[in-house]
Amino acid sequence: MPSPFRTPQTVVVSGVWAGLGHRIAETVVRDGGKAVLGARTAGRLAKSAAEIDPAGRHTAHLATDITDEAQCEALAALALERFGRIDAVVHVAAWDSCFGSVEDADLATWQSVIDVNLLGTLRMTRACLPALKERGGSVVVIGTQSSVAAPSQVRQAAYAASKGAPTSAMYSMAREFGPHRIRVNTVLPGWTWGPPAQAFVRFTAHSEGLPEADVLGRLTERMALPELATDGDVAEAAVFLASGRSRSITGQSLLVNAGELMR
Repeated sequence: MPSPFRTPQTVVVSGVWAGLGHRIAETVVRDGGKAVLGARTAGRLAKSAAEIDPAGRHTAHLATDITDEAQCEALAALALERFGRIDAVVHVAAWDSCFGSVEDADLATWQSVIDVNLLGTLRMTRACLPALKERGGSVVVIGTQSSVAAPSQVRQAAYAASKGAPTSAMYSMAREFGPHRIRVNTVLPGWTWGPPAQAFVRFTAHSEGLPEADVLGRLTERMALPELATDGDVAEAAVFLASGRSRSITGQSLLVNAGELMR
């Protein structure tokens, strides 16, 4: 039978800092689970873990660069050492600061972006796979709406291409891992009210001499719901897919975007 847990038990979360990764780990712990946090910067990880779980009973953390296979394996080993199991892995870690078009692209930089966003996701998945195969579980990839619909405000061709690739790989992984009762799904956020969107609104407002509310209004006017989704909203979707509440859902992409794009 599939894993019976209705809320996540032990979840490895890559890319934890002040935004979405933190919210996902926080939601796992809120729901009674254990969160194992990975990111490149040890100090940021320690700060995030202390905010989520001051007593340190429900979290563990380790500085992890997902371009390094050994470091991915070390994070998975920490989860097993502290909590004895891995029930899910949620991939948040990403290089999202490479802007520009295909025409003016520095393809060497694109290779580095792909090494993080595609191959890093696969490395971390593979590191957790032996533990996931023991009792079944879930792999959740945080993708981006820009991989299926390019935004008009910014050009992020490298990010879109590199995050679209794990979504394509998701279908193969869902078939490959399915016999072990491991589900693989993707969450595709659109514009999300968190640190990156807040920085964009502040920068644009300053550059154009506009109130921040006017810049925000440009984004929300395209939404079916009259507001941006938040990092917390994306975290709820990711933790749902990480848990047994979604035990029959695999090979799917879930847009969390306040209805900006409907498919």
